[in-house]
Amino acid sequence: MSLRKDTLVAALAVVGLFALWEASVRLFGIPPFVLPSPSQAVLSLVPVWGVVVGHAWQTLWTTLAGFGLAVATGVLLGAAVGTSRPLNLALYPLLVGFNSVPKAALVPVLVLWFGIGTVPAILTAFLISFFPIVVNVATGLAAVPPELREVLRVLGSSRLEAFTRVSIPFSMPYFFASLKVAITLAFVGAVISEIAASQKGIGYMMTSASSQFNVPLVFGGLLVIAAMGILLYAVFALLERRLVGWAYRNQSA
Repeated sequence: MSLRKDTLVAALAVVGLFALWEASVRLFGIPPFVLPSPSQAVLSLVPVWGVVVGHAWQTLWTTLAGFGLAVATGVLLGAAVGTSRPLNLALYPLLVGFNSVPKAALVPVLVLWFGIGTVPAILTAFLISFFPIVVNVATGLAAVPPELREVLRVLGSSRLEAFTRVSIPFSMPYFFASLKVAITLAFVGAVISEIAASQKGIGYMMTSASSQFNVPLVFGGLLVIAAMGILLYAVFALLERRLVGWAYRNQSA
């Protein structure tokens, strides 16, 4: 299926979902303070659009900062775990145990260390998003068929050459798959921190609107977060299609 057709199908699915939501709210007469319609949520953003943009920018850049740290850390740890059995045995249980800890429970600790504001949001985004990158990079490197390495060894290639020519290209589909998951998780982490301890960002805006019983604005904030997440997911999906499309030649990218 072409990229244009893929985009059209996705757009129609989104439009259909919002149409169903709108129709259900109107049909059953659900009050806005319980569940606002999509149109009410969008209209609630209009009078405060300038403020919303400022909060959205705060959430976006803290998310990207945490995501960038997650990529750098995840690639290094994933390469170590995926290429060394002793490190795999030593680090993997620790990583799994750490990932099992609810990140919302760490926000008060981060606030205690770094204060209310941007730094806890960046670190929460990082902590919640680096694990998928570690796992996928490690899996991609470990899944390289040993026959390929053996062929290069017979041809006289060094371990470094085998790593750069075979292991890295083979693991790239896993890496890009992890990026699409991690960027959405980074948004979750940043917003969790903003809700708990911040004076800026969409999470803070939603908390402020909730305290004023402005439920349509709360849902408007959710729509803004969803839109930013979809946009960044689409960016990485496009990069994946362009750079490692060969891995998906027999299926839709």
